[in-house]
Amino acid sequence: MSIDVVTFGCRLNTYESEAIRRAANGADGAVVVNTCAVTAEAVRQARQAIRRIKRERPEARIVVTGCAAQTEPATFAAMAEVDRVVGNEEKFEPHAWTAGGRIAVGDIMAATEARLHAVDGLDGRARAFVQVQNGCDHRCTFCIIPFGRGNSRSVPADNVVAQVRRLTEIGYREVVLTGVDITSYDSGGARLGALVKRILRNVPELARLRLSSIDSVEADADLIDALADEPRLMPHLHLSLQAGDDLILKRMKRRHLRADAIAFCESVRRLRPDVAFGADIIAGFPTESDAMFARSLDLIDDCGLTQLHVFPFSPRPGTPAARMSQLDRGLIKERARRLREKGEAALRAHLTAQVGAQRRVLAESRVLGRTEQFIPVRFARAAAPGAMLDLTIADHDGRALVAA
Repeated sequence: MSIDVVTFGCRLNTYESEAIRRAANGADGAVVVNTCAVTAEAVRQARQAIRRIKRERPEARIVVTGCAAQTEPATFAAMAEVDRVVGNEEKFEPHAWTAGGRIAVGDIMAATEARLHAVDGLDGRARAFVQVQNGCDHRCTFCIIPFGRGNSRSVPADNVVAQVRRLTEIGYREVVLTGVDITSYDSGGARLGALVKRILRNVPELARLRLSSIDSVEADADLIDALADEPRLMPHLHLSLQAGDDLILKRMKRRHLRADAIAFCESVRRLRPDVAFGADIIAGFPTESDAMFARSLDLIDDCGLTQLHVFPFSPRPGTPAARMSQLDRGLIKERARRLREKGEAALRAHLTAQVGAQRRVLAESRVLGRTEQFIPVRFARAAAPGAMLDLTIADHDGRALVAA
């Protein structure tokens, strides 16, 4: 027998779910729900999934882990459907899955090491993920994640390089570096840019190296150099921007201003003209006025963003933002809709500009792949997953490019 893992949330959670399958080898037959705590909606969806799983598989032993389990263990332990709640550090310890008691959640702030969990890729995926960092030292007023992940800690560079080499040797053409706050990476004084250069230098067989979400204010000089000079470092950056108004950024306790975000995008685009930017934007943060929201809308054009992740503000108990003056939920949803609409329009314009161009595409399945800028491409003819294809872009459907 084996375990089933149901995953919510970020790429890091997806990666860790594969490691959980190996760590929980004594929990045969269990269903593990790997939760996300970034929004109240994510927690609600996890609880809903747990109830559904129990209805469909009444005999299953349900174990809950992940960030929401770490921040709200009692919430899940109180559910009749749940047999055990396991913390974010404990989930990689085999004994945590078989020991007695309903809760195995320790003090995440006591964690001092980022462990590299060797995963031979992800089932059904053409790209592999490597965790280089965990936790976060910053305390944005809206964010509960540091209390689910602990303080920032980095995987030693030698271990990261060895894992990337291993994945390349078994056939992966693209590797994505992931973590909670990867631009805070610091291993013996080596920052993220030095790690990127070391990977590309020591694993010449790797075709593509990609970064997950970064905080532009933490981007170091080596990282900028690598973006300018290393064609194997993909020209796609997903930025943690969150807002376009300086007062809202201050109330969020972010470390950048609007002008910093714009200047970063302009600087990188000068060095790497083919770069594409995505971003996280929060709609309806407490105290956000119409004028403040308009500056977030304008940021899409001012930074040249083409791929948006829009989050309607959701107050998380225990965070300072939850104690601020809240906006009407209907207004928050309306602002999120307007952000998404403008983001979709920016994406369509970007896709239109690609028509007629030649693009190098990594096939993720027989019918779909991604460009270097992470834009999806639909194939006219079936391809082998993992193949690298040089394709002419004939059209787009508003969401993806269509190859000739």
